[in-house]
Formats: sequence, structure tokens, C-alpha cells
Amino acid sequence: MAKGSVRKKGKKWYYRFYIEDESGRQVQKEFAGTESKSETEAMLRKAMEDYEAKRFVGKAENITVGEMLDLWIEEDLKPSSLSNGTVMAYTAAVKKIRKYPIGSRRLKTVTADHLQAFLDFMSYGGTNPDGTVSPPMSKGYMLQFSAVLQGAFRFAVFPKRLITFNPMQYVRLRGRKEEADIFCGEEAGAVSRPTITHGQYLKLTGYLKERENPALLPVQIAYYTGLRIGEVCGLTWQDVNLDEQYLTVCRSMRYNGTRHKTEIGTTKRSKVRTVDFCDTLAEILRAAKAEQHKNRFQYGELYHLNYYTVVKEKDRSYYEVYSLPGTEQAPEGYKELSLVCVRPDGMFESAGAVGQVCRKARKQVEGLEDFHFHMLRHTYTSNLLSGGAKPTDVQELLGHSDVNTTMSIYAHATREAKRTSARLLDKVVGGA
Repeated sequence: MAKGSVRKKGKKWYYRFYIEDESGRQVQKEFAGTESKSETEAMLRKAMEDYEAKRFVGKAENITVGEMLDLWIEEDLKPSSLSNGTVMAYTAAVKKIRKYPIGSRRLKTVTADHLQAFLDFMSYGGTNPDGTVSPPMSKGYMLQFSAVLQGAFRFAVFPKRLITFNPMQYVRLRGRKEEADIFCGEEAGAVSRPTITHGQYLKLTGYLKERENPALLPVQIAYYTGLRIGEVCGLTWQDVNLDEQYLTVCRSMRYNGTRHKTEIGTTKRSKVRTVDFCDTLAEILRAAKAEQHKNRFQYGELYHLNYYTVVKEKDRSYYEVYSLPGTEQAPEGYKELSLVCVRPDGMFESAGAVGQVCRKARKQVEGLEDFHFHMLRHTYTSNLLSGGAKPTDVQELLGHSDVNTTMSIYAHATREAKRTSARLLDKVVGGA
């Protein structure tokens, strides 16, 4: 066990103890305590316990939390086995953390209380230092921020040895408490996710058809398959089986804000799934394919072709997407992509562009004031469950990790199914 002691210098107490240096010699390290002897003695005991558990003390480097997070991204996050989408999301979270006071705090001064206060602020919302109001963050975002801080502070302890213990191990995510209404109506308690009616869908597609907007096809595909916006934009014609009417969903298109590139990557949870589709969508896709052949003939050499190329950085592969007119020779290593969702000139339709069109539509189309693209996925699921589809089948079509996710999010859509099930008891009683 390391030997230690405390001593007073001026108004402040200091603690010191012996450790082994890299050559095995006993050397004394001294650290500043507080003006209280008992508090400094407690700090000494904690420091010696940390040293005995890890056999090292933190380096005296005077870096900030933000600088430590940058180190974590470059040395631990990017070389990890996490998907490119997760790396991109965590990098965005780090960028946001750096904007708050916790980002500029010196790493060696950070306590569990500081981190708990920061996560509570993010969870519950409040007033920023500049006077602006920060709204409460969703549970999904909070889990993301917590994962970033947990991973980064573990990295700071080992292998970087910047601090001797991980203060995040004492921090807990504390979500907003839901108040129960004991005088609720019949639908209270149901989890509600916004959907649109078929009439609203026709209004939206009518608006897009009138303007000949290329976002029309992505909207139609999502309405009849429940695909996410990136999955729709990443579809190729090789993924579409028009004879047997099913799609193979194996990639997603996204814009990487860190690298400033449009990329294709794996789907959420890297899961490949098959989604069957109806006759209505089959006709839409056949018409779209024929239209693209016609446009390719009309535009000639000005028609764009889409490609992807693989770029490797820190043992990580990025699949960058590019459009080039037929007059340009594709660089070496570029592979052609026959994307389903393209503009009249053949250029790919990005997820960002489709999302922007949807935001504009909700300002222009009456009844769609709260519309966003992901509502098409909610609507698809609601229509299936309300129509009597098995929850496990819907789970597979959506690519959820388990059926509980499907049912917990879309439980409101099974109201009629539950009512029908309850009335089966009438038949039991009647047949008794």
C-alpha cells in the first residue's frame, strides 16, 4: 500500500504519497487539496485507492474536456469497429458538447457533479449562458451523449492516463418524469406517433406532381414500404424485384457533416432486410424506370451517371457518392450506382434534398403543417397494424431489433385489433 501524508502550506492543505516510476523507483507526488484538513485527507485516501487499483496517477497535462474529446475521436472512436453512421453521430455530439461550459473546463478539475449537472441540463432543458433557451432533449439523444462521455472518460483514464478515475461512472441519466392522469379518457396512455391520412398523402403527392419535384418517388416508396429516408435514397434498381414485388434494403445514404461528403453505408444496426410491396407501388416503380430510360435518351451525354468510390481513413472505409455527366470520364476506382431515386437529369436525389422539400411542403399544403418524412414510416406501420398484420411481421419489415420496439412505439395503431380480441369473449360465453 502506498504511503501518504498531508501538510499545510499557507491557507491550503496538500496531500502526497509515494508511487513507483517507470524504472521501479519510489518517488513522491504532491497534489493540492482544500483549506480543510479532513477533506484533504479524504482526497489522499481516494488517490491512493485509485493508484493501488490502476498503478498510475494522472498526467499533469492541462487540457480541457473538449480537447480530450477530440483526442478520443481521433485515437479511439475512428479506429473502432462502430459503423460510420455511429461515428458520425458521436462526432456531432462532441461538437455540441464543446459549445457548453463543460467543454472548456480543465479535465483534471471535472467531477461527477459537473457531468451530472450537464446531462441534467440537456435532459430537462434550461437557459444557456447566452440567455437562449435550450429545450429538453429526447431520450435517444441523451443516450448518445451519455455513450460519448462514458467512452471518452474511460479513454482518458486508460490508455491515455490523463486522469486516475472515471467520474462518469457515478453519473446517471435522469429523464423527465411523466405525470399520470388518473382521470384520463379512453385513449390516454397510448403511445402516439404522428401519422397522415391517405387523403393527406394524396395532397402531398399532388403538390409534388404539380411541381414535377423529384422528391415524389422517395415519398411514394416510403409510404408503401416504411423505409427510412436514407434507405430510400440508397436504393438501386438491383435491389428492386418487380416480378416478385419486393425490395432488398441493405444500405443507406447520408450526408457526413464532419467530412462534408455524401456517403452510402449500412442501414441502422447494419441489418439487411426484405420488404414486400403492393401492386400500387409496383406500377409506380415500373413507370419511374421507364421515365428514367426516356430521360437518359433525351439528355444524351448530358445525362448524369452516379458512382461511389471507397476512401480509407484510419482503417475505416467511407463510400462516397458522386454524380458525373456522361461527357466526363469516371476516375479510376469509381463504380457505377443505378440509383432508383434520381432527378430528370440522372443526378442522385439526396436525403437532405428530400427532407428540405418535405419541410417546404408543410408550409404550402393545408393539413400538413406538422409533416416530416419519417411520418411516412409511422403511417406505414399504423396502416399495417390496424389492418391486422402480425406484429412480428411488421417488426421484420421495419428492421426493428425486437417486436417490443415495434409495439411500444406503435401501440396506438392496434386499438381496433384489441377491441376485436376482447369481443372474442362474447363468442366463448355464447357457446357455453
